[in-house]
Amino acid sequence: MDRNTQNVLHQRRSSIGRRAEAAKAVELFNVLTSAELLETTEAMLPEHRERLDPPTVTLSIFMRQVLEADGSCQKAVNGWAAQRAADGLSACSVRTGGYCRARQRLPLEMVSALTRHTGRLLSEKALAQWLWRGRAVKLVDGTGLSMPDTPQNQALYPQPSTQAPGVGFALARLVMVICLATGAAPDTAIGPHRGKGSGELGLVHRLLEGFGPGEVMLADALYCNYFLIATLMAKGVDVLFEQNGSRNTDFRHGQSLGTRDHIVRWPKPAPRPEWMTPEQYAQSPDEITLREVKVAHQVLVTTLLDHRRVSKEDLSLL
Repeated sequence: MDRNTQNVLHQRRSSIGRRAEAAKAVELFNVLTSAELLETTEAMLPEHRERLDPPTVTLSIFMRQVLEADGSCQKAVNGWAAQRAADGLSACSVRTGGYCRARQRLPLEMVSALTRHTGRLLSEKALAQWLWRGRAVKLVDGTGLSMPDTPQNQALYPQPSTQAPGVGFALARLVMVICLATGAAPDTAIGPHRGKGSGELGLVHRLLEGFGPGEVMLADALYCNYFLIATLMAKGVDVLFEQNGSRNTDFRHGQSLGTRDHIVRWPKPAPRPEWMTPEQYAQSPDEITLREVKVAHQVLVTTLLDHRRVSKEDLSLL
């Protein structure tokens, strides 16, 4: 073999190695089949034949595709083919059809379970210095999202009634829990954009099992709801919310802790929310004790009542 041919082969091998390194889908595959995730991965695997794109490989490629600036299927398939070549495995086609069909066969339950499991593992590994005063803080927030206008999606997530049938997109409402220390998302709930129990407050109640004693929920004014706060207090979870605009805050009443800082008692609202059963409403306390503080033109509501341990400034910073 002459020197020129050797140089050409070396350049080709180097090119394949660089593309394989850039793909890094194999690293995600190793994560999915690691000791921490293997049990969950195998439990959620659908029935499948041993092909070039089994579910674990397909999900690994898909994850890398989402992370790429160029999120095309072609780049994802090319990267995996380069990885196989670099590892000395048999060559595979770089046509995208097989990968796209394999991706459609991925069970939603598998992706959801692995996402939650990974988020919880990351949250549990948070270092002590990342915590707030030694406590885990979980952010909660919601958003809306649209999805492809398929019959299946329309059946589960119907489009708004303000749009003509067949014109708009299927809409869903999403509520997510985010670990403040790590940025991981240990849990999420999704539901239609309309209908009983479909609001963010209805969805967040599906996520409360993931909260434990000593943790803190941090959220905006929408979540400043009597029944949600009462439920969290019963679980030993503290809250810090912005005051809901529908509630009047009068610092002349209650137990004063300082300037625009007091403890008050909220009575149970008379109307029962739609998402609550009569039994749940009856079991709710007749009143709850909360602390209201005003910082930077904003009223905050919290169950952290001891102003000597947690000052207004502490609450504001959080």
